[in-house]
Amino acid sequence: MNELILELEEITPKEFFGAQNANIVLLKKYFPKLKIVARGNKIKAYGDEDLLEEFDRRMNMLMTHFGTYNKIDENVIERVLTSQSSDDYTTSEQSGETIVHGVNGKIIKAQTVNQRKLVESMRKNDMVFAIGPAGTGKTYTGVALAVRALKAKEVKRIILTRPAVEAGENLGFLPGDLKEKLDPYMQPLYDALRDMIPAEKLAHFIENGTIQIAPLAFMRGRTLDNAFVILDEGQNTTHAQMKMFLTRMGKNAKFLLTGDPGQVDLPRRTISGLKEALLVLKNVEGIGMIYLDDKDVIRHKLVKKVIEAYKSIENRD
Repeated sequence: MNELILELEEITPKEFFGAQNANIVLLKKYFPKLKIVARGNKIKAYGDEDLLEEFDRRMNMLMTHFGTYNKIDENVIERVLTSQSSDDYTTSEQSGETIVHGVNGKIIKAQTVNQRKLVESMRKNDMVFAIGPAGTGKTYTGVALAVRALKAKEVKRIILTRPAVEAGENLGFLPGDLKEKLDPYMQPLYDALRDMIPAEKLAHFIENGTIQIAPLAFMRGRTLDNAFVILDEGQNTTHAQMKMFLTRMGKNAKFLLTGDPGQVDLPRRTISGLKEALLVLKNVEGIGMIYLDDKDVIRHKLVKKVIEAYKSIENRD
């Protein structure tokens, strides 16, 4: 009897197999002449060679679907197992403005005109600046683009970084070791990733270095190849930090720099590296600059009103 062994790489077996192995039970119904055993992160099938080849092909289609959407269910399995080709079971969700499918198949899209401009600019350029106030989706859209690039194997790793600037708080007095002191600064990046990558898979990616989240100081001396790199809160970089970061770019790298020039937490009289870079690099070919505004705010409706209220005060000054 012939044997086929399939290993679930970067896929959580529990989620792929379904509750009480419901998905495996369904597979057995469609392939009654095969003996199918699911154990650990492996699926073993025994039977005739022709049937095993067909089972292998269909399973690869299912694993590709799961890798894209982070879930499979009875309907998906039925479409995949009865389709004539891999194109027959695609849905309209794969086209249009969808950037990536997050946890439990959550559809993550560019929701505003300027967010769509950001997506398009990242497609055309290797380095893009996304500038705008809080709540405009700069970081979230950027992380979604990074996850999409990783899933599509366009890059080998995601690197997310922020300057650890003390916004009215003293970092040294926070409890814990260095990682515990710095994690609060990185929390918005973790939050976005948890929306897009299942927890177990995300932990694995962080553990093996596929996804790296670190303060900007840790970028010094590195060459960032084959990576999608996001510098968040770029307005809090100094001249030296911004220049250091921009020159880390290696081969096959995508750089996205986000920031809000209206929320600079640097010491008084310190020039924001982001503000300076926008002036210095504005005419450099291959660098995109996208400006988001209060029309792009996708948080609570009051956020837009808060931004407008503060803007009126700042304009008076």
